[in-house]
Amino acid sequence: MLGIQNLVEGRIKDAISTEILDAEGARSWMESICGPHYLKVKNTKSIRFRHVGNVLTSTTTAIGHIEYGTDVTVEIDDLQSSYSISLPVSGFQALEGPSLQAQSDITRGVIISPSTACRLHISGNCRKTLVRISRQAMETGLENLLRRPVTEPLVFQTQMDAAIGANSAWWRTIRHIENELRSTNGLYNSSHFIREMEQALIKGIIISQPNNYSQAIENATCTSMPAYLSRTIEFIKKHAHDDISIEDIEQAACVSRNKLYNDFKKYIGEPPTYHLKRIRLEGARQDILTDSANENISSIAMKWGFSHLGRFSVDYKKQFNESPSESIQRIKNATSF
Repeated sequence: MLGIQNLVEGRIKDAISTEILDAEGARSWMESICGPHYLKVKNTKSIRFRHVGNVLTSTTTAIGHIEYGTDVTVEIDDLQSSYSISLPVSGFQALEGPSLQAQSDITRGVIISPSTACRLHISGNCRKTLVRISRQAMETGLENLLRRPVTEPLVFQTQMDAAIGANSAWWRTIRHIENELRSTNGLYNSSHFIREMEQALIKGIIISQPNNYSQAIENATCTSMPAYLSRTIEFIKKHAHDDISIEDIEQAACVSRNKLYNDFKKYIGEPPTYHLKRIRLEGARQDILTDSANENISSIAMKWGFSHLGRFSVDYKKQFNESPSESIQRIKNATSF
């Protein structure tokens, strides 16, 4: 079983390993991983649920394998805060809903997005790789690709080809990460490396799997950002910890304030001061999620340039749909089941 103490020790991953022999126990366990759902089991005495893998504490991404040992149906109204991505290693599963239908085997995976109502039928001999990515982490990855805030939920095409193309490479990367996470002395035990790998995985699936932002991502990729603006953004990222002002940003850009604001709105989708605050909030969030046991919220806020804790909490919740204290509680829940 996992423990909150793992966070205190600063570990970058927590091992998942459980075997459950009752339907409600299996449902409760998976609800803590992916979100609310119902579990229907024809023969409750035959259930042999097993889940092994890892939770990466940087973004609470979970990578592992699950099996139920008997035919089951998972009914979902809304996963709310996570994306469930799965690919059978053996057996099969079938997804159906009001406007979707997908068959899934070793060559075809499925993605269940938040707000998607569906039923997932899983065969008794199905053992599958399951990747759970939080909604917040996915939306942050999308915003980084678009270089602007997003307002509409990210919804993926349900069927995911795992045999050819970019998606097959994504699944190969997942398998490679699984193997490396079993090592105790490998590169994947570096917090900086695994954090970058997580972000690459998230961006990879957003780019490779068709979704309602695919065209916007393509347009953003084709739009050439002025060189001075790229340098200015790097300046903001580098000095986000420092007490910098719009005058400092303007001086680093070497352009007029009017041009700076116009180009930020055109290419980034927000003014430079808003972008600075966004970068600082993301930095504070990262510290809260990975170092919550060693620093209190007010210390982290001050470190990132937020002198008014109440305003920081309001801005934080507006950007991440949860308060700083809720972030801490969520990651503790994710690593204490």
